[in-house]
Amino acid sequence: MSNPSTRGPRAWLSWSSGKDSAWALHMLRTSGDVQVVGLLTTLNREAGRVAMHAVREELLDAQAAAAGLPLIKIFLPHPCSNAAYEDAMREAIARARADGITHMAFGDLFLEEVRRYRETMLTGTGIQPIFPLWGQPTGQLADRMIAAGLRAYLTCVDPKQLSPAFAGRTFDARLLEDLPGSVDPCGERGEFHTFAHGGPMFEG
Repeated sequence: MSNPSTRGPRAWLSWSSGKDSAWALHMLRTSGDVQVVGLLTTLNREAGRVAMHAVREELLDAQAAAAGLPLIKIFLPHPCSNAAYEDAMREAIARARADGITHMAFGDLFLEEVRRYRETMLTGTGIQPIFPLWGQPTGQLADRMIAAGLRAYLTCVDPKQLSPAFAGRTFDARLLEDLPGSVDPCGERGEFHTFAHGGPMFEG
Protein backbone atom coordinates (compact mmCIF):
# COMPACT_ATOMS: atom_id res chain seq x y z
CA MET A 1 0.00 0.00 0.00
CA SER A 2 1.31 3.44 -0.97
CA ASN A 3 1.57 5.96 1.82
CA PRO A 4 0.50 9.48 0.92
CA SER A 5 3.06 12.22 1.19
CA THR A 6 3.08 13.99 4.52
CA ARG A 7 4.09 17.31 2.97
CA GLY A 8 2.45 19.90 0.80
CA PRO A 9 -1.05 21.36 0.61
CA ARG A 10 -3.87 19.02 1.57
CA ALA A 11 -5.92 17.74 -1.36
CA TRP A 12 -8.86 15.50 -2.11
CA LEU A 13 -8.90 13.61 -5.37
CA SER A 14 -12.17 13.21 -7.25
CA TRP A 15 -12.38 9.41 -7.49
CA SER A 16 -14.44 7.49 -10.04
CA SER A 17 -12.72 4.12 -9.34
CA GLY A 18 -11.39 4.13 -12.90
CA LYS A 19 -7.96 4.15 -14.45
CA ASP A 20 -7.71 7.93 -14.90
CA SER A 21 -8.44 8.60 -11.22
CA ALA A 22 -5.95 5.92 -10.24
CA TRP A 23 -3.28 7.32 -12.54
CA ALA A 24 -3.92 10.84 -11.28
CA LEU A 25 -3.28 9.56 -7.75
CA HIS A 26 -0.01 8.01 -8.89
CA MET A 27 1.07 11.23 -10.62
CA LEU A 28 0.19 13.39 -7.62
CA ARG A 29 2.09 11.13 -5.25
CA THR A 30 5.06 11.04 -7.58
CA SER A 31 5.22 14.82 -7.97
CA GLY A 32 4.69 15.56 -4.28
CA ASP A 33 3.10 18.91 -5.16
CA VAL A 34 0.13 18.18 -2.92
CA GLN A 35 -0.67 15.74 -0.14
CA VAL A 36 -3.63 13.59 -1.21
CA VAL A 37 -5.51 12.83 2.00
CA GLY A 38 -8.86 11.58 0.71
CA LEU A 39 -10.83 10.28 -2.26
CA LEU A 40 -14.12 12.02 -3.06
CA THR A 41 -16.61 9.80 -4.85
CA THR A 42 -20.28 9.85 -5.84
CA LEU A 43 -22.56 6.83 -5.55
CA ASN A 44 -26.09 6.01 -6.63
CA ARG A 45 -28.00 5.88 -3.33
CA GLU A 46 -30.49 3.27 -4.50
CA ALA A 47 -28.07 0.92 -6.27
CA GLY A 48 -25.05 1.40 -3.99
CA ARG A 49 -22.79 1.75 -7.02
CA VAL A 50 -20.33 4.36 -8.23
CA ALA A 51 -22.04 6.88 -10.48
CA MET A 52 -21.28 6.27 -14.18
CA HIS A 53 -18.87 3.39 -13.60
CA ALA A 54 -21.47 1.13 -11.90
CA VAL A 55 -18.89 -0.34 -9.49
CA ARG A 56 -20.25 -1.86 -6.27
CA GLU A 57 -19.57 0.03 -3.05
CA GLU A 58 -17.71 -2.87 -1.43
CA LEU A 59 -15.25 -2.94 -4.34
CA LEU A 60 -14.79 0.80 -4.01
CA ASP A 61 -14.05 0.35 -0.30
CA ALA A 62 -11.47 -2.35 -1.04
CA GLN A 63 -9.87 -0.16 -3.69
CA ALA A 64 -9.53 2.80 -1.32
CA ALA A 65 -8.08 0.55 1.37
CA ALA A 66 -5.48 -0.68 -1.12
CA ALA A 67 -4.62 2.94 -1.92
CA GLY A 68 -4.32 3.69 1.79
CA LEU A 69 -6.78 6.57 1.70
CA PRO A 70 -10.19 7.31 3.22
CA LEU A 71 -13.25 7.68 1.03
CA ILE A 72 -15.53 10.68 1.22
CA LYS A 73 -18.80 9.35 -0.19
CA ILE A 74 -21.56 11.45 -1.70
CA PHE A 75 -24.81 9.52 -2.15
CA LEU A 76 -26.95 10.85 -4.98
CA PRO A 77 -30.56 10.04 -5.85
CA HIS A 78 -31.42 8.36 -9.14
CA PRO A 79 -32.33 10.07 -11.29
CA CYS A 80 -30.31 13.01 -10.05
CA SER A 81 -31.08 16.54 -11.17
CA ASN A 82 -28.25 18.97 -11.77
CA ALA A 83 -29.52 21.06 -8.85
CA ALA A 84 -29.41 18.06 -6.50
CA TYR A 85 -25.89 17.21 -7.67
CA GLU A 86 -24.66 20.76 -7.11
CA ASP A 87 -26.24 20.91 -3.66
CA ALA A 88 -24.44 17.69 -2.71
CA MET A 89 -21.16 19.00 -4.07
CA ARG A 90 -21.50 22.26 -2.15
CA GLU A 91 -21.92 20.25 1.05
CA ALA A 92 -18.81 18.23 0.18
CA ILE A 93 -16.84 21.40 -0.55
CA ALA A 94 -17.87 22.85 2.81
CA ARG A 95 -16.70 19.66 4.49
CA ALA A 96 -13.41 19.88 2.60
CA ARG A 97 -12.85 23.44 3.79
CA ALA A 98 -13.54 22.39 7.37
CA ASP A 99 -10.98 19.60 6.96
CA GLY A 100 -8.28 22.02 5.81
CA ILE A 101 -8.41 20.98 2.16
CA THR A 102 -6.94 23.60 -0.18
CA HIS A 103 -6.87 21.67 -3.47
CA MET A 104 -9.23 19.38 -5.36
CA ALA A 105 -7.67 17.16 -8.03
CA PHE A 106 -9.46 15.74 -11.06
CA GLY A 107 -8.45 13.11 -13.60
CA ASP A 108 -9.95 14.91 -16.60
CA LEU A 109 -7.95 14.75 -19.81
CA PHE A 110 -9.18 17.21 -22.44
CA LEU A 111 -12.91 18.04 -22.27
CA GLU A 112 -12.89 21.81 -21.84
CA GLU A 113 -16.55 22.10 -20.80
CA VAL A 114 -16.04 19.57 -18.00
CA ARG A 115 -13.00 21.44 -16.74
CA ARG A 116 -14.82 24.78 -16.83
CA TYR A 117 -17.73 23.29 -14.88
CA ARG A 118 -15.42 22.01 -12.14
CA GLU A 119 -13.56 25.30 -11.97
CA THR A 120 -16.85 27.20 -11.70
CA MET A 121 -18.04 24.94 -8.87
CA LEU A 122 -14.90 25.77 -6.89
CA THR A 123 -14.76 29.49 -7.67
CA GLY A 124 -14.82 31.50 -4.46
CA THR A 125 -14.55 28.45 -2.20
CA GLY A 126 -10.86 28.81 -1.37
CA ILE A 127 -10.20 25.40 -2.91
CA GLN A 128 -8.02 25.30 -6.01
CA PRO A 129 -8.79 22.77 -8.78
CA ILE A 130 -5.84 20.89 -10.25
CA PHE A 131 -5.73 18.61 -13.29
CA PRO A 132 -2.54 16.51 -13.23
CA LEU A 133 -3.33 14.63 -16.47
CA TRP A 134 -4.64 17.55 -18.48
CA GLY A 135 -3.60 17.85 -22.12
CA GLN A 136 -1.57 14.66 -22.33
CA PRO A 137 -2.03 12.80 -25.64
CA THR A 138 -4.42 10.03 -24.67
CA GLY A 139 -2.81 7.35 -26.81
CA GLN A 140 0.55 7.93 -25.15
CA LEU A 141 -1.11 8.23 -21.74
CA ALA A 142 -2.86 4.88 -22.16
CA ASP A 143 0.43 3.26 -23.18
CA ARG A 144 2.20 4.70 -20.12
CA MET A 145 -0.50 3.48 -17.77
CA ILE A 146 -0.28 -0.05 -19.11
CA ALA A 147 3.53 -0.07 -19.19
CA ALA A 148 3.64 1.06 -15.54
CA GLY A 149 1.50 -1.89 -14.48
CA LEU A 150 -1.90 -0.27 -14.07
CA ARG A 151 -4.55 -2.98 -14.31
CA ALA A 152 -8.18 -2.25 -15.05
CA TYR A 153 -11.32 -3.78 -16.49
CA LEU A 154 -13.94 -2.11 -18.66
CA THR A 155 -17.03 -2.01 -16.45
CA CYS A 156 -19.44 -0.54 -18.99
CA VAL A 157 -19.52 0.89 -22.49
CA ASP A 158 -21.70 3.32 -24.41
CA PRO A 159 -23.27 1.07 -27.08
CA LYS A 160 -23.75 4.09 -29.33
CA GLN A 161 -19.98 4.50 -29.49
CA LEU A 162 -18.52 1.05 -28.78
CA SER A 163 -19.67 -2.54 -29.14
CA PRO A 164 -21.03 -4.08 -25.90
CA ALA A 165 -18.61 -6.94 -26.54
CA PHE A 166 -15.86 -4.73 -25.10
CA ALA A 167 -17.49 -4.67 -21.65
CA GLY A 168 -15.52 -6.79 -19.19
CA ARG A 169 -12.31 -6.70 -21.20
CA THR A 170 -8.95 -5.88 -19.69
CA PHE A 171 -7.53 -2.44 -20.38
CA ASP A 172 -4.35 -3.54 -22.12
CA ALA A 173 -2.38 -3.17 -25.33
CA ARG A 174 -4.61 -5.65 -27.13
CA LEU A 175 -7.68 -3.65 -26.21
CA LEU A 176 -6.09 -0.46 -27.53
CA GLU A 177 -5.34 -2.22 -30.81
CA ASP A 178 -8.94 -3.41 -31.08
CA LEU A 179 -10.63 -0.09 -30.36
CA PRO A 180 -12.21 1.57 -33.40
CA GLY A 181 -10.43 4.68 -34.59
CA SER A 182 -13.38 6.83 -33.52
CA VAL A 183 -12.94 5.82 -29.86
CA ASP A 184 -10.57 7.71 -27.60
CA PRO A 185 -7.90 5.36 -26.18
CA CYS A 186 -8.81 6.49 -22.66
CA GLY A 187 -12.56 6.62 -23.27
CA GLU A 188 -12.60 10.29 -22.34
CA ARG A 189 -15.78 10.98 -24.32
CA GLY A 190 -17.67 8.36 -22.33
CA GLU A 191 -17.09 5.52 -24.78
CA PHE A 192 -16.19 3.24 -21.87
CA HIS A 193 -15.56 3.30 -18.13
CA THR A 194 -13.13 1.22 -16.08
CA PHE A 195 -12.36 -0.14 -12.63
CA ALA A 196 -8.69 -0.04 -11.61
CA HIS A 197 -7.66 -3.06 -9.54
CA GLY A 198 -3.87 -2.99 -9.63
CA GLY A 199 -0.88 -0.78 -10.19
CA PRO A 200 1.74 1.39 -8.50
CA MET A 201 -0.90 3.54 -6.78
CA PHE A 202 -2.00 0.47 -4.80
CA GLU A 203 1.43 -0.91 -3.91
CA GLY A 204 3.78 -0.20 -1.03
